[in-house]
Amino acid sequence: MFVIKIGGAAGVAPEGITADIAAHVRAGEKLLIVHGGSALATELGEQLGYPPRFVTSVSGHSSRYTDRRTLEIFLMATALLNRKLVAQLQALGVNAAGLSGLDGQLLLAERKATLRIVENGKRKILRDDYTGRIQQVNLEPLRAILDSGLTPVIAPVAISAAGEPLNVDGDRAAAQLAAALGAKHLLILSNVPGLLRDIADESSSIARLPAAQLENAIEEFARGRMKRKLIGAREALQGGVTRVVLADGRTEQPVTRALKGEGTVIQ
Repeated sequence: MFVIKIGGAAGVAPEGITADIAAHVRAGEKLLIVHGGSALATELGEQLGYPPRFVTSVSGHSSRYTDRRTLEIFLMATALLNRKLVAQLQALGVNAAGLSGLDGQLLLAERKATLRIVENGKRKILRDDYTGRIQQVNLEPLRAILDSGLTPVIAPVAISAAGEPLNVDGDRAAAQLAAALGAKHLLILSNVPGLLRDIADESSSIARLPAAQLENAIEEFARGRMKRKLIGAREALQGGVTRVVLADGRTEQPVTRALKGEGTVIQ
C-alpha cells in the first residue's frame, strides 16, 4: 500500500502520472491518490475576476488566503480536477472513485481562528479565513472503498466540527492519510525533481535526506511550497511511513521512478 500526492502546480503532467498509476494497479498494487489544485484555482479565480491572494505567515510559510469566495473557487477547481483524474483513470481501466475530505467526514480539521501574516514588513491578523489543520482521518469509509477494489482519488478539502468545508494543505493531507493507512511509501510528485540546494538549478537536487536532517533542510534549502512538502514528509515519517520520496511529476513513469528512489528520498 502506498500513497501518491499529485501536485497541483503548473507543469505537472497528470496524464503521464495516471498512465503509470494504471500500470501499478493492473499489477495488483493498492494505492491511494491525493491531488492539489493550486494552478487551476488560480486560473479560475482570475477568470472570475477574483484572483488569489498569497500571504506569508510569521513562520515564513507561503499560502493562499482562503476567504469565503476563494474557498468557493477552490472547491470548484478541486472538484473539476478530481473529476478529470477519475475520468483519465477510468479510461485506463482503473476503477477510481473521486472523493474529498468532506465525504464521510474523511478528513476532520480544525479551522484556524486567525491567520498571522507578515505583509510589507508589518505583522497583521486575518480572521475571515477558511483553512484548516487536519485533526483526524476517518478510516471507516476509506477502508470500505479500498476493500471494494476501488482506487480513491482525494481532493484536499476537509470538514470542521461545525460542518464547514475547509481548504487544507494537500501535501500534509497526503501525509496524514499515508500514516493513518499504514502506508509504506508516500510519493510527492511536483514540478521539480526533488529538494534543490539551489532553487534556480534543477541539477542540484538532493538525492538522500536522513530524517534527522529534515529540520535543517526546511530552514536552509526549502523555499515556498517546498517547506510544506518537507513538513508533510516529517509528519508522515512520525506517523510510521517508512519512506517519503519528493519526485518529478513531469517525467515518463514518474511513479515507477519515484519507487525506485529517483528524487529526494527521506527515511
